Amino acid sequence: MTFKAVASACALGLGLVLATAADAQKDSAPQKLSPEAIAFEKGLHKQSGDVAIPAAHAVLHLGERYYFVPADEAKTILTKVWGNPPSSGDGVLGIVFEKGRTIYDNVWGAIVTYEDTGYVPDKDAKTEDYDKVVESIRAGEADANVERKKGGYPTIHLVGWAQQPSYDPAAHSLIWARDIKFSDSPVDALNYDVRLLGRKGVLSLNMLSDMKHLPDVRAAATDFGKAAAFAPGSSYADYDKSVDKTAEFGLAGLVAAGAGVVVAKKLGLLAIVFGFWKVILGGLAVAGAAISRFFGKIFGRKRDTLEGDEGSL
Repeated sequence: MTFKAVASACALGLGLVLATAADAQKDSAPQKLSPEAIAFEKGLHKQSGDVAIPAAHAVLHLGERYYFVPADEAKTILTKVWGNPPSSGDGVLGIVFEKGRTIYDNVWGAIVTYEDTGYVPDKDAKTEDYDKVVESIRAGEADANVERKKGGYPTIHLVGWAQQPSYDPAAHSLIWARDIKFSDSPVDALNYDVRLLGRKGVLSLNMLSDMKHLPDVRAAATDFGKAAAFAPGSSYADYDKSVDKTAEFGLAGLVAAGAGVVVAKKLGLLAIVFGFWKVILGGLAVAGAAISRFFGKIFGRKRDTLEGDEGSL
């Protein structure tokens, strides 16, 4: 683990004990967490059942299968535990995990955000060309990675779709997944996006894991995606073109925007956002030097043994 990531963890007093990249691939003895890490996890204000997300005009029907960590604590997890830049917490409304596991040993974590895009038309759902999105991303990788290197971050390469974008016209939900290679990790990162289209914007459930857990996350994405719903008056069906804003892009533009690409409105083309922070935040939601290490070494291992209090979290 790099000094930068260690410093981020120590700043919160977590003192996580992590293995080397090579050790991350072994099913060796479970690791132990420090008392500070245990205390932090136990102090989280976890919510299950129906969780209202006022900023998104939505509700997460989590039942007893998932739990929600609210915005302030979610931002701490993103920046202090996962080692991302402070700006990575901007706009984050919370994180959802599977119940029965801690934030350290879950297979995936879903970042909840909302974008006031306006109503996104789905009329071209059957004809969207998502392969052009991949081409556009790859075309800008070289320049983007120059900036990442300058900032001390590993380079990124989009290997391809882990799941081709798929739209459900009845639920007005769009799901896709990317296989992403980090230069400093032997295991590819998995970035699974679930987007629910609403009257005035899009609710994003961005699930982060690694490619080893693709089958698990794919199944979870299908199930978890059904847990989100817009409040009455804010659903896709409530759109009123006479008063509501309409986005100037369709589903492919939505996928592109979630992958670090923006729509060039006047030309109708896709253009890479080359800005350093835009690449980090737009491309991977919370990507950075720690993401591949975090999921490779913590989410991908056996459940950690919690010192002095195993099974109580």
